[in-house]
Amino acid sequence: MTLKGGRGEEYARACLADRNGKTPKYVKLQAKSWLDILDGKDKEAYVDEKAVRRLGRVLKLMIHPDLGVSMYEGLEPYAWFLITAVFCTLGRADDSRYYETAVLEIARKNFKTFNAAVIFILLMLTEPRFSRFFSVAPDLKLSSELKLAIRKIIKSSPALSDGKVFKVLRSDIRCLLTDSEYTPLAYSQDKLDGKLANAFLGDEVGAMDSYPIEAMRSSQITLKSKLGIIISTQYPNDNNAMLDEIDKSKKTLDGLRDNRRRFSLLYEPDDELLQGDNWMTDDRVIYQSNPVAIGNPTVFSAIKDMRADAILYENARENYLCKHNNIKYKGLGAEGYVEITRVKECRRELPDSFWRGKKVYIGLDLSQTDDNTSVAMVTVEGNVIYAKVWGFIPKSRKEYKSKREGVDYNRLISDGCCFECGDEVIDYGFVERFILGLEDSLGVEILSVGYDRYNAISTVQKLEADGVTCVEIKQHSSVLHSPTKLLKEKILDRAFAYGNNRLLEINFQNARCTEDTNRNKYVNKKRSEGKVDMVVSLINAVYLAEQDMLFGPGNFIIQVI
Repeated sequence: MTLKGGRGEEYARACLADRNGKTPKYVKLQAKSWLDILDGKDKEAYVDEKAVRRLGRVLKLMIHPDLGVSMYEGLEPYAWFLITAVFCTLGRADDSRYYETAVLEIARKNFKTFNAAVIFILLMLTEPRFSRFFSVAPDLKLSSELKLAIRKIIKSSPALSDGKVFKVLRSDIRCLLTDSEYTPLAYSQDKLDGKLANAFLGDEVGAMDSYPIEAMRSSQITLKSKLGIIISTQYPNDNNAMLDEIDKSKKTLDGLRDNRRRFSLLYEPDDELLQGDNWMTDDRVIYQSNPVAIGNPTVFSAIKDMRADAILYENARENYLCKHNNIKYKGLGAEGYVEITRVKECRRELPDSFWRGKKVYIGLDLSQTDDNTSVAMVTVEGNVIYAKVWGFIPKSRKEYKSKREGVDYNRLISDGCCFECGDEVIDYGFVERFILGLEDSLGVEILSVGYDRYNAISTVQKLEADGVTCVEIKQHSSVLHSPTKLLKEKILDRAFAYGNNRLLEINFQNARCTEDTNRNKYVNKKRSEGKVDMVVSLINAVYLAEQDMLFGPGNFIIQVI
């Protein structure tokens, strides 16, 4: 093929062409997004063929210390894609580097530290003079591994090892051609504030909290051209920065978050492979988390041997699943609720006039007073469930929540799918007035309101005092399974419809389901990846509609737990 995007393009197109399930969903989405840029379909960015050619020339100067060939020949295909995208994708506005963040979630034994070393050598050779580069790792030992890999590549490459290009010191590595320097840092012992990082790399971010990454990003605020690279395998702990980075990347690739200057390769098994014991027998779990295993039989065989041990010995399971399959072991019981692309297929134009004269069911999720609250409204026509859902947040926590959750609440409020009310806590009076005003504002007839007793007693009493029929819905798997299943089936059959609502889509993206011992499924807030209050309120509303369809209006079954 002609050069254009070179070997990076070859890999991206191979990902899209894969029909054997060896390439995970989000890698395919990133490949599609980047190839659109390469093919000239993007208004903001383009791939500079001269930069691709220059990248190839520089890689030919590096010698792979283990293979004895040039890095141009020895680099792994996925690394070609990552490096080509990061170094050769430019913004049309000013021809500067387009991607500001690159995320690589990948299992062990995929040469991620070695490829990080290649990236730092490229940065030192190609970035402007006096640039400073830092890597951050949980401890000094891990941080030193990256410096050692850089040193090995330099010492193995005659064109770089004569002392005129690089100087390897005890604390850092300096490029004499550009007066730039690379310094490895250890989170456990180094002060990270006050550094000016033209580019930084977080290694094994799953073993750190968010402070190191935020400290590095804060140092880049004044820089026009900046780069942060986040690399890690999965870790079993819940409080780690990689989970947030992965979540932001998924929302970006799913079109739920506006952050196109983010490039992500997420090598983790697709949701359908996470169910039950699929990891024990389905080789796609290995391939999707270990791209090197696809073309390297030795690596694949070694991982299969470790899988056999993990099947037999419980004490080997956590390490294997986290480090070699990118699966959080304790999360095996949770699955995605509905594929977000299937949800978005149900989005339609539903003007307010559509609702006039409709008989509707209202579902509530009245969360803690300083958290999100949601009101869902549904009606049934023919075989289709129509829905309109709103969120409510405390006004003073809007900026904090926007940053913490990676959600632009200002935009959602302007879109009309979210309201700010109260100050530090939700103004339940606002929510109550909103519900009572729906009959006038939209011309609907409220048949009943479904609620979870938790946090709702006061609101329900006020609604009932105004003549609204309220129905308690036990938040138990035996009760919620049926409406949860019905809503999913309606979405998959495209017999569900909602108007433009980015916050609802984000909630669906976050939602995770678990099963009880009787295989009843329900959306589990604790296992979900973020806010799911809109989905919960929607399921409550669907419960009411389902009961009326089964037993007639007002004849609700007794919920025996």
